[in-house]
Order: sequence, then structure tokens, then C-alpha cells
Amino acid sequence: MKKYKQGDIITLKKGHPCGENKWEIERMGADMKIKCLGCEKSIWLKRIDFDKKIRKIQDKDGKMVSIVNYQPEIEEN
Repeated sequence: MKKYKQGDIITLKKGHPCGENKWEIERMGADMKIKCLGCEKSIWLKRIDFDKKIRKIQDKDGKMVSIVNYQPEIEEN
């Protein structure tokens, strides 16, 4: 089960060369498009590589939480 959605702020295993390690998910699919929040550069990752590299995700309170312990809010219709 995926625990992230478009617009989420995440951190990866390694930071970006600009010095920032926060990324925003811009597009999801077979490939993931993420944007560095430091320099605004966008990169594409294969979903398999993305799932291996993701470490933390920002919860609704703005706190970075390990992806393993993250419980996304349930959407009710």
C-alpha cells in the first residue's frame, strides 16, 4: 500500500547537491517526478527506485516521520 500522494513533502536517503533534502512529489505513476524545495530542480525516478530511496514524509502537523511509521489520514467519502 502506498503511503504518499501528490503534493507530499518527503526526504530521500541522500540529499540533493544544492544542500537541501526536502522534496515535493509532483507526479505519480510508473515514474515519480519530484521537485527539490531548495533549488526547484525536478527529477524523475522509477517508482521502484523511489520506494527504495524514500526515508521520511511530512505529516499533517508538519513533522517529518519515518515512512515505516507514517499513518496517512483516511479519506472519507
